[in-house]
Amino acid sequence: MQLVVGRIGRPHGVRGEVTVEVRTDDPELRLAVGASVETDPADRGPLVIESRRWHKSMLLLAFAGVTDRGAADELRGTMLVIDSAQVAPSDDPDEFHDHQLIGLTVETGSGEVVGEVTDVLHHGQDLLVVRRGGQDDALIPFVKPLVPEVDLEGGRLVVTPPEGLL
Repeated sequence: MQLVVGRIGRPHGVRGEVTVEVRTDDPELRLAVGASVETDPADRGPLVIESRRWHKSMLLLAFAGVTDRGAADELRGTMLVIDSAQVAPSDDPDEFHDHQLIGLTVETGSGEVVGEVTDVLHHGQDLLVVRRGGQDDALIPFVKPLVPEVDLEGGRLVVTPPEGLL
């Protein structure tokens, strides 16, 4: 399974640099100078990182062979991805990677099936996107009081939603 570690944004300047929306907790490792990074769509890569720098809290990357603003603009929207096998499991039992949560069955404490985790959003607070049969998807904050149990081996997680959340 591929994990997104960044999304290429607009060009920066005229020499081929691009802005990157970072989607990894370790950009220094995953987006290091000299690294070859796979892309989605795949036909835009792999891209070799020639330089990286931070500018006003925005990551700027330059890739081998991308030397002008036009070539950089063609990469806009491209996802930078890695194989999930490259990600070491966390030592913290309460820390999970998105790919570990996606696909888990969501149940209430009484065993009632709510749905399946289809995505994890990171908007100030982590939110689980739960597909619920013929209903709208539910967004459940991924916090211990609402999600007290995550059972990766059992393929499920338990939620204790407050009244009206579902």
